Amino acid sequence: MHIHILGICGTFMGGVAALAREAGHKVTGCDAGVYPPMSDQLRALGIELIEGFGAEQTALNPDIYVVGNVVSRARLPDGTPKFPLMEAILDQGLPYTSGPQWLSENVLQGRHVLAVAGTHGKTTTSSMLSWVLEAAGLTPGFLVGGVPLNFGLSARLGQTAPSHTRPYFVIEADEYDTAFFDKRSKFVHYRPRTAVLNNLEFDHADIFDDLAAIERQFHHLVRTVPASGCVVANGLEEALTRVLHQGCWSPVRTFGSAVSDYTAEGEPHDFAVLYQGQEVGRVQWNLSGTHNQLNALAAIAAAAHVGVDPAVAAAALGQFANARRRMEVRGTVNGMTVYDDFAHHPTAIRTTVDGLRRKLNAEGKHNERILAIFEPRSNTMKLGTMKAQLPWSLEQADLAFCHSGGLDWNASEALASMGARAYVAGSIDDIITQVLQHAQPGDHLLCMSNGGFGGIHQRLLDQLAS
Repeated sequence: MHIHILGICGTFMGGVAALAREAGHKVTGCDAGVYPPMSDQLRALGIELIEGFGAEQTALNPDIYVVGNVVSRARLPDGTPKFPLMEAILDQGLPYTSGPQWLSENVLQGRHVLAVAGTHGKTTTSSMLSWVLEAAGLTPGFLVGGVPLNFGLSARLGQTAPSHTRPYFVIEADEYDTAFFDKRSKFVHYRPRTAVLNNLEFDHADIFDDLAAIERQFHHLVRTVPASGCVVANGLEEALTRVLHQGCWSPVRTFGSAVSDYTAEGEPHDFAVLYQGQEVGRVQWNLSGTHNQLNALAAIAAAAHVGVDPAVAAAALGQFANARRRMEVRGTVNGMTVYDDFAHHPTAIRTTVDGLRRKLNAEGKHNERILAIFEPRSNTMKLGTMKAQLPWSLEQADLAFCHSGGLDWNASEALASMGARAYVAGSIDDIITQVLQHAQPGDHLLCMSNGGFGGIHQRLLDQLAS
């Protein structure tokens, strides 16, 4: 089969491309604004990338077009279509489907799917779970919205482990909509036997009116889990409690709260794992933050459902290397360390900054500063829906630098309560200049964005070195 993927460089669609290629299909694809790590991975797989969405690509004559949710029926100011290829597909009656639908029909069928859903931590927890299953000898397939450093790739098909009846597949289960022609959340296509509900709060203001609308989609996911399956839920989350109270037909294992099945005792970098009050393992690793402690409990609970002993899972996490762009150290120059992180929602920004602060404090580095450099790039943040939460999210940062390019709201006003701790710039060049004016040896420069951020990480390292 020859598939042509529209929007191939998104983390999800790039993973679909990698899986299709591994399964023996011919894969081509197109996108705009290509940036690593996905572009590097796709080229390494020998997948041809075409810049833009020109209608002439119908000459490739694939068996089916797989359409990413970046594609729409939008028009440019002059009235011409933003995605001419999609218009040509519709006009000519050519076969097309969505990424989640193609994945469901061609990859997930017949596999034990372990789906990790939640507003935050999906990539990290999916990576943890994949690594735990790998360490236990189960050779799972996976599709993760990043590049787990333990594997070096974001997707693979996996194999059926000896004495197991079906292969395991871990998937990052996103609540964002499937495609312009299918407004259901992506995760309703996956039909997991093990579903992790990691956390839930309001996000994606561009497609959801309120938290209740997202809770409804999460319950659609719960409805697809069989009675022989398992729902693993964060016991600290009221929104998830409401979701489960709408109806659940599978066993539930909880984590996080004092009365949950799985709990932790100790600091996030070194803690005991308890199951119903009894210690069953210990995690000692380099990750920081209570959010990663909760992610670990979720992964251990999900792995237990497929027979992995919690002690084995906990030991495996001791060797876990987080996904790229999750507190990834990009380099240290003249005593200043530059990090790259995917955080973009205020809660994720806060947990990331707080996690770094706790790590520094635990190392006795109480006087070392955190410079939070961030880009409100997600659709929700661009709309300004959560701008009032930004000062709260940055409380543990010594200084904050906001890239305000492309925003329809005033970032200076939103950050005014931070006083002289906050700086705003409309361009990447200007924000780099601001950072260089304030950075000093011992500082930790934490860059946060769900995009490429104009290559700011390497540019900072280069200029700090000079």
